[in-house]
Amino acid sequence: MKKKMKKIQAKRKGKITKEVALPDGVSASVNGTRLLIKGPKGEVKRELRRQSISITVDNHKILFESKSETKRDKKIIGALAAHARNMVNGCLQNHNYTIKICSGHFPMNVSISSGKLIVKNFLGEKVPRVLHLKEGANVKVEGDLIYVTSASKELAGQVTADIEKLTRRPGYDSRIFQDGCYIIIKDGRELK
Repeated sequence: MKKKMKKIQAKRKGKITKEVALPDGVSASVNGTRLLIKGPKGEVKRELRRQSISITVDNHKILFESKSETKRDKKIIGALAAHARNMVNGCLQNHNYTIKICSGHFPMNVSISSGKLIVKNFLGEKVPRVLHLKEGANVKVEGDLIYVTSASKELAGQVTADIEKLTRRPGYDSRIFQDGCYIIIKDGRELK
């Protein structure tokens, strides 16, 4: 008979540290578990709640530090540092997404008024489709393109996904029914 072996995760005595450098014009502050980064293009707040990891800001650096040296803490510190880098990049230069408006037989009309994105005449529908836009994201409609910009990468991506989802037609063959709004540029890189 084979005995079941339990995996034991050993805690090492060392520390894991990772730091994110802050460029000129960008400042950061930590209030409890909330990280706030301000820059020329805006400010981004994010809740980074982890019990085993401490976050400090000093000498133009954000320092993530763990008391134990486990694989889990190493992964979490890497993820938190990546979030902080995205926040710094968003404060320096906004995250940009571009959506293409595709309409075949029925010409679609997309407009923005008082914080709402309104899609009229989508596949000949009489009732317009309405999306309430989230604060912090700037949305512009120019011709057959929609531009979404924000200092927060998560917010810009979520608003873009909401716009794409607004014109989705489940149950229809997407090779035939190609009307809708589709992401073509995702945070600076073009999609195929």
